[in-house]
Amino acid sequence: MTHKTLLLATLATALAAGLPLTAAAQESGWSGTGEFGLAMARGNARSDNANGKLAFVNEDDAWKHSFYLSALRNKAEVTGDFDGDGVEEDRMQLSANRYEAGASSALKLSKVSSWITALRYENDDFAPYEYQTTFSMGYGHQFIDNERTSLLTEVGPGYRRAKSASTGETESELIGRGLLDYKHQITDTTTLFNTLLIEAGSDNTFASNAFGVSVAMSEKLALKAGFDVRHNTDVGPGIEKTDKLTKLNLVYNFK
Repeated sequence: MTHKTLLLATLATALAAGLPLTAAAQESGWSGTGEFGLAMARGNARSDNANGKLAFVNEDDAWKHSFYLSALRNKAEVTGDFDGDGVEEDRMQLSANRYEAGASSALKLSKVSSWITALRYENDDFAPYEYQTTFSMGYGHQFIDNERTSLLTEVGPGYRRAKSASTGETESELIGRGLLDYKHQITDTTTLFNTLLIEAGSDNTFASNAFGVSVAMSEKLALKAGFDVRHNTDVGPGIEKTDKLTKLNLVYNFK
């Protein structure tokens, strides 16, 4: 099986697996989005990239529940003497492999304030930490909520367990968690968004920022361009503190 076929099969499997979940979600009052992107380069350089995300929200007068699943996988061509025979050869090698899941529940105190619990897990083969798991509780405040603009903030204490990629040791610590979620509808079809998450502790501070623009092509489909930045303050030798990802995805709205 070629790398192209493997990537297409992985993407098709993810879509097929998500269909029963999205159908059940719609029947139970959930709404959300599914987005997928695929890029393949051939010629002077070869690379295969696939990324996807499912996100759902359920809200009533008292509660707001949400969860998401996301994945990133990339293979790129590298040149080297892999079998030790003194002859260099080309090989497709995994260069990104990350899976992430998160969920939160908010108990509404008023139209603008709520108590929130949040859980996040990530597994990354090419990050300073093999995995990070965080749990937090805190206060959420909706500063802006109108037809075109939304600005939500969350802040509170939490707890993190993480396994260092360089030492193999598992670290546990108390953290402070902060979230800023901003959306603005520029036109009837174009929406600007930015989500900033910070999980700060004495051992490591993790920060991620997702910025982008979504353009609706129909009621169900949209095209989304985004730029994601992820940063860890505590890394081992030879490991970059910051990862950046530019993506262009097709989005399907489940409503």
